[in-house]
Amino acid sequence: MTAHGHFHWNERLARDVDQAKTFYGKSIGWTYQPHPMADGTTYWLAIQDGKPVAGIFPTNRPEFTGVPDGWMSYLAVDDVDARVKKAEAAGAKLMRPVFDIPNVGRIAILTEPGGAGVGWITPVT
Repeated sequence: MTAHGHFHWNERLARDVDQAKTFYGKSIGWTYQPHPMADGTTYWLAIQDGKPVAGIFPTNRPEFTGVPDGWMSYLAVDDVDARVKKAEAAGAKLMRPVFDIPNVGRIAILTEPGGAGVGWITPVT
């Protein structure tokens, strides 16, 4: 498990997933593994040297209207729920309810007081 407070995962938010996959495939050398999501869309794991190094999350759906393309970083935290309470007390806003991804971890998506988005994850061990 990644230590508390360290970056654990990076995810590319993309309206045009094929364009993002092509760019990073050609420029970095990533290959991809598809992972179906519960809503019927596909999450793509970027693979380098046989290991997952990042993800590509499709945002070309109505519920993501207004979400810009970009990168979302996830910090590992020891207890997402407890840390969200501290973050809200420090001025952050929870962008959506905390959720679980089976075999991955418990995740919070926050907007920090300065406006930047950040994800926190308590990874499954």
